[in-house]
Amino acid sequence: MVVGVMQVELRIEWAESLKDKRRVVKSLKDRLHREHLVSVAEVAALETPTVAVLGIAAVGHDGQRVGETLDRISAKLLTLHDADVAATTREMLHGIARPEHKGAGAELDEDAIARELLGRELGIDEPGAGGPRASEQEQGER
Repeated sequence: MVVGVMQVELRIEWAESLKDKRRVVKSLKDRLHREHLVSVAEVAALETPTVAVLGIAAVGHDGQRVGETLDRISAKLLTLHDADVAATTREMLHGIARPEHKGAGAELDEDAIARELLGRELGIDEPGAGGPRASEQEQGER
């Protein structure tokens, strides 16, 4: 798994209020998420009307593809009309894997994923192992 993280500082010189800034930030966040399938959040300078700092994250199995996605986003940000890019930083995290994964490219077990999601929804730590809600019910029966 590869995680690409980029932090972008934008200057919105014309903004006179946080409302002006929020309009630009919300529009940009929605657009980047929709067009590039990345996560975007405002991460700093929340109370400064003329500065927005965005964190952008992309996850994939191929570092080249994740890097290309961040490159396209960087190029798009340079064409903004409502804001100017003041600074960017970027980091790629490689090789994040849990030991129980059988290796890169292993097929996902959709049934196991569905069981895990259902267990989380029901408040069970591990399917079939009881869990917080199960132990609460047992205490109520005593």
